[in-house]
Amino acid sequence: QVQLIESGGGLVQAGGSLRLSCADSGRTFSSYHMGWFRQAPGEEREFVAAISWNGGSTDYADSVKGRFTISKDNAKNTVYLQMNSLRPEDTAVYSCAARMGSYNSGYYSAERYDYWGQGTQVTVSS
Repeated sequence: QVQLIESGGGLVQAGGSLRLSCADSGRTFSSYHMGWFRQAPGEEREFVAAISWNGGSTDYADSVKGRFTISKDNAKNTVYLQMNSLRPEDTAVYSCAARMGSYNSGYYSAERYDYWGQGTQVTVSS
């Protein structure tokens, strides 16, 4: 069983940085590919970043490429999202998610993920 808990959200000024963490209390975290998604008020949930089970592959939405970095520490059962050069349009609830199967098959699709955290709010002021 995978139980994901996010932390690290908050209020930051434009241009600032935050690091989100997503920890799993289970024993199988290392086997899962992980993703970060976000949802702003009145908007659909959108893909942000994904990482394969061993960290060998990473992918990003065009809107965050070059500013955000996803990483995975299997020894700590934790996946991170380092967010730099934040913009007001990055304001959203950020959620982590876990899935198995082929990494390249739908890493950007929320429907492909089996387990979700509760989300953490990120607010970027202008």
